[in-house]
Amino acid sequence: MELFGENKPEKADGLSPLAHRMKPRTLDEFVGQDHIIGEGTLLRRAIAVDRVSSLILYGPPGCGKTALAMCIADATSSHFARINAVTSGIKDIRRVIDEARERRRLMKRRTIVFIDEIHRFNRAQQDALMPDVEAGNIVLIGATVHNPYFSVISPLISRSMVFTLHSLRDKDIETILHRALKDKERGLGRFNVQIARDAVSHLASYCEGDARRALNALEIGVLVNKPSPDGTIHFDLKTAEESIQKKAITYDREGDEHYNTISAFIKSMRGSDPDSALYWMAKMLYGGETPEFIARRVLICASEDVGNADPMALVLASAALRGVEFVGMPEAKIIVDQAVTYIATAPKSNAAYLGISSAMKDVEEKKLVPVPMHLRDANFPGAEALGHGKGYRYPHDYKGHFIEQYYGAPREYYRPAESGFEAEILSRMQRWKDKKKRDERKKTVEKRTSSKKKKTDKK
Repeated sequence: MELFGENKPEKADGLSPLAHRMKPRTLDEFVGQDHIIGEGTLLRRAIAVDRVSSLILYGPPGCGKTALAMCIADATSSHFARINAVTSGIKDIRRVIDEARERRRLMKRRTIVFIDEIHRFNRAQQDALMPDVEAGNIVLIGATVHNPYFSVISPLISRSMVFTLHSLRDKDIETILHRALKDKERGLGRFNVQIARDAVSHLASYCEGDARRALNALEIGVLVNKPSPDGTIHFDLKTAEESIQKKAITYDREGDEHYNTISAFIKSMRGSDPDSALYWMAKMLYGGETPEFIARRVLICASEDVGNADPMALVLASAALRGVEFVGMPEAKIIVDQAVTYIATAPKSNAAYLGISSAMKDVEEKKLVPVPMHLRDANFPGAEALGHGKGYRYPHDYKGHFIEQYYGAPREYYRPAESGFEAEILSRMQRWKDKKKRDERKKTVEKRTSSKKKKTDKK
């Protein structure tokens, strides 16, 4: 007799959305993710012998995380308990764990706990799982759309296998759509639907790899379409376009896609690819990102990746940020666009960035160099008595406004690139180095001459 209620997947009724009704019931019905669930894979073999260890399933919406967990529930002889992190708290976790302990003690039966949207649990809630995952009282399966290495505590990560699920391919979506059209029990098989090939392709392409969204669009298109006199529902490209409507792009302003997209945007500017930079910027703006955030990233790129190869890049980026703050959307995108295309096509140099990075590292890790006496502040009473400023030479009194006298840096930090305006800076610095060498040779000659003269005078 079962002492504890079994939380197996419920049977979908006709009132549920098509996406819910068409969830795969077994691994044989599961479509996509062959890299982790295909024949012969580690996870497939573990499910087959009912020896699944704790898992974290990470991937975008509609890729099959929850569906895979439900397939595992169908295949396992373990008790299966499901928790939704949005609606559950510590009390619910404790109850499930207490039942799992008793089930293990009395019945020698394992408990698999599936936690949907595990990233929504705070650290304390995740910590509450740790002792029983460690002791084997529960096998955890967590599903998340956020990078688990940021959103799940490291002790749980270290005790789990992390599997990354990808957005479904177009051909996978098409398979799912055709299956739904044929299934008379759970799908739309009871309707006489004649769907155009380009309509299926459109739904598969515009759902962004999200099976749930594709099925919802298919269902609404079928249900609202008036049948022809012979009872046939014609689902053409126009119907598909109306059903899918505006692309709901995968872009969470505080999630992984936010960081992934801004990373691609910055790297495209750095790599001198204005077209890619504009594409990623368009995606961010379309997804609701603020132009101010983008303009700040542009400002950083102008200094870090263009630098002195084109000093105007920083000026233009600063003006763009200011302009965005004044104007706002939708016109603000034009201002950012100008800065992005200028910076992407500008000559590049990270010499200034590398310079401060190297200097910071030396300051942090090496013995500090004391400020030479002639460079110290001499603008206070008693400075002269301390020797501050003694021997300092005013650069503007010398030809080329340059005089070697600083001796602060233990090594060279700024090494200009041979691109853009920085090539002129490099040439200028080389002239200074050449002058320094000439001065040093001159001093050496003068010192030797003076030494010889002293020896002659002694004789």
